[in-house]
Amino acid sequence: MKTVTPKQDQIERNWYIVDVSGKVLGRAATQIAALLRGKHKPYFTPHLDTGDFVVVINAEKVVITGNKAVSKLYSRFSGYPDGLTQLSFQRMMDKNPEDVIYKAVKGMLPKNALGRKIIKKLKVYAGEEHPHSAQKPQAYAI
Repeated sequence: MKTVTPKQDQIERNWYIVDVSGKVLGRAATQIAALLRGKHKPYFTPHLDTGDFVVVINAEKVVITGNKAVSKLYSRFSGYPDGLTQLSFQRMMDKNPEDVIYKAVKGMLPKNALGRKIIKKLKVYAGEEHPHSAQKPQAYAI
């Protein structure tokens, strides 16, 4: 038997909407990353982008377990001396809750050009409103 690789025009892309209110951050992020990569499709190929578009709503209502709200840190470095900035999960949720989901999912994707292409199909919104209703996204339960 030969392995069949799908052509780019044969790949069917669907839109899914995921409500993460009350869901655990890491468990939700793994399932979102699998949807983005296309691991749920029978013609999944690791070196191709066979995944779907994912719209995440209610990002401000995601939860984490334990005392990670104060101990989990998000870091960024400006490149200058003394340019390290660290924010706790609690401060990050107050400031920009979309980035929490985005960074969790991005960390579960390949660290190469394919991963940078796949992450562009993720749309994250803090509330229930989103501008993608014209694409008719299907509800996906986590």
